[in-house]
Amino acid sequence: MKVMKDLYYTKDHEWVKVEGDLAFVGIADYAQSNLGDIVYVELPEVDDEFDKEEAFAAVESVKAASDVFMPIGGKVVEVNEELIDDPALLNADAYENWMIKIEIKDKAELDELMTSEEYEKFLAEEE
Repeated sequence: MKVMKDLYYTKDHEWVKVEGDLAFVGIADYAQSNLGDIVYVELPEVDDEFDKEEAFAAVESVKAASDVFMPIGGKVVEVNEELIDDPALLNADAYENWMIKIEIKDKAELDELMTSEEYEKFLAEEE
């Protein structure tokens, strides 16, 4: 499994990339690999607000459907529309193809997430 450095991760296999007061959110390589071929992505609207651990999106594959949860709270400022037209982009590169861009509500919530090193250890224990 590919794990990108400089990202934060959740136990539900979401990732966060912070840029100032904004953050990109997506699913980790582990998640897309376990889901299989992704055929549908449901994303929120711009200006929607979500709390940490609240479901903000849904991903459907040939094997399963899964909610995607907010790693941190925030307000959606941009949605990756390309994923709606081509959900398989998540299979091609789960880290390059972010799902939403948010305005971070509380940066302190980042401290509760895993670093890439912690996430790698977590994955090793999962297998």
